Amino acid sequence: MENQLIVRDPEILSGIPVFKGTRVPVKNLVDYLEAGDSLEEFLDDFPTVQKEKVVKFLNLSIKYYLAHDYESAA
Repeated sequence: MENQLIVRDPEILSGIPVFKGTRVPVKNLVDYLEAGDSLEEFLDDFPTVQKEKVVKFLNLSIKYYLAHDYESAA
């Protein structure tokens, strides 16, 4: 997929999902946000991750959650 945001490759961190083109696990972003850190703090600490990719990932995650939340309520 050309626009892939997240990749799983056994050669990169044993297949842990990372932001494409980096070795930064997606879980790091989740951990930062859960701890109350800002998106800017995450990006400052992981400069190889592009802000556009993180924003797109978060938007897609919200859409996915809302779609599945409504499905389970039906």
